[in-house]
Amino acid sequence: MTQANDDAAAAAGPPTGGPVRAPVPPQPGGPQAGGPPPGGLPPGGLPPGGLPPGGLPPGGLPPGGLPPGGLPPGGLPPGGLPPGGLPAYPPPIRYGSAVGAPPYYGPPPYGWRPPPVPLAPDGRPLADFGTRLLAYLIDSAIVGGIAAVVFIPVMFVLIFKLMPDLADSANGYDPTTGPETLLEGFLLPMLLIELGFILFMLAGYYVYYVEMMYRGGQTVGKKAMKIRVIPFEPGAMLTRAMAAKRYLIEFPCGIFVPFLSYVDGFWQLWDKPYQQTLHDKFAKTVVIKVAP
Repeated sequence: MTQANDDAAAAAGPPTGGPVRAPVPPQPGGPQAGGPPPGGLPPGGLPPGGLPPGGLPPGGLPPGGLPPGGLPPGGLPPGGLPPGGLPAYPPPIRYGSAVGAPPYYGPPPYGWRPPPVPLAPDGRPLADFGTRLLAYLIDSAIVGGIAAVVFIPVMFVLIFKLMPDLADSANGYDPTTGPETLLEGFLLPMLLIELGFILFMLAGYYVYYVEMMYRGGQTVGKKAMKIRVIPFEPGAMLTRAMAAKRYLIEFPCGIFVPFLSYVDGFWQLWDKPYQQTLHDKFAKTVVIKVAP
């Protein structure tokens, strides 16, 4: 009888006399999404935002509801939440930085990195070995070229003047004469020419590296390579005495003391942190790069 009444009501259609309501769609996170949890709703209803992923923890919700951010991975600790709630997780620490620095979420900075540019005491970048070597070669070519132009003609004149005298001595051989004739007639004048050439070079180096350089801290080679000599003490002015001290170690001592010029030049390669040569240290100067 009851089944017949139900079939008759279904055939008659929806009731007339009132609006037809559409079925309510299930709400995300609400009890309609998957039905009520096993065992029924917890006392006080569902927590704000619906059920946590995976359902309620064993034993129901902790006193006070879920902690901010939901349940921790793995569920609640044994015995429930500690007093005051779950501890806050610290932000990630940036690789190579102090604690408290802004978080760094990129890949760790592994691999080779170029070393920092060495700086002079006043903060300007120092000139490297290769740049200083090229500047030295340019200056040496200039001074050596001037000396060659002056002395090569003098040497040719003296050689051509001495050669006939030597030829006459050879044609009119006198057994009473000895090697001193060759020494006095040829070797001694040549040694005097070489000594004069060295003194001329030292005088030219003094004018070029002291009188010309100390006013602006640059020679022609240093200007071409964009480097400059400055005092080691920040704010001090380059003086003639500083330039003369550099010249004294670099040229007179470098010429007459064996291997000193090589030690002086290569000293920059292992001098830290200011990459000074021996004449830099003696004069208390450094060589910096000049902005183009």
